[in-house]
Amino acid sequence: MTAITLFDLFERLSSLMRMWHRQHPLLADLQPIQVSALIYLSRCNRYSDTPLGVTEYLGLTKGTVSQSLKVLEAKGLIVKTPDARDKRSVHLQLTDTSRTLIDSLLPPTLLIDGEARLAERGPQLTALLAELLVEVQRSADVPSFGLCATCRFHQHVAGQPFCGLTQEPLSQSDATLICREHQAHEACVSA
Repeated sequence: MTAITLFDLFERLSSLMRMWHRQHPLLADLQPIQVSALIYLSRCNRYSDTPLGVTEYLGLTKGTVSQSLKVLEAKGLIVKTPDARDKRSVHLQLTDTSRTLIDSLLPPTLLIDGEARLAERGPQLTALLAELLVEVQRSADVPSFGLCATCRFHQHVAGQPFCGLTQEPLSQSDATLICREHQAHEACVSA
């Protein structure tokens, strides 16, 4: 398989996802960037639920993301909350309405059905795509936004999850969320 073929496959899958978003009645009045921001906010931890986190994750300009977040706030889909320690910083939380929306839509049935038809090859495909993502991120030197539990800073102190970077205890659910500070264990070894 050549790189162009792989590109074509990803491009077509991305087009199908955008089409699904546009045609879904619950998403009809949201732009793809707004849906992407909601999905990110539904999966990120408390260190990553900021406008900067959304901007870095989506790889867009601050202005574009800022305008999209304003729309989501005006629609009652997110709430901005000042940071308890740094009043200049805000955290973005999904409202109950948007959390229910995201929970009812993800993962899209077209992907669930497609993966199910692959039978035992479905998990293999997922594993290969995860490897490809790591390789692309590593070669492009972009943040990984990986799961907290897979980070080199993730520790256990007194049997509880703990972040070695922030020196703060974590909840069990924190370990299942993505973090903008994530660093793979290999980064620790090669550094």
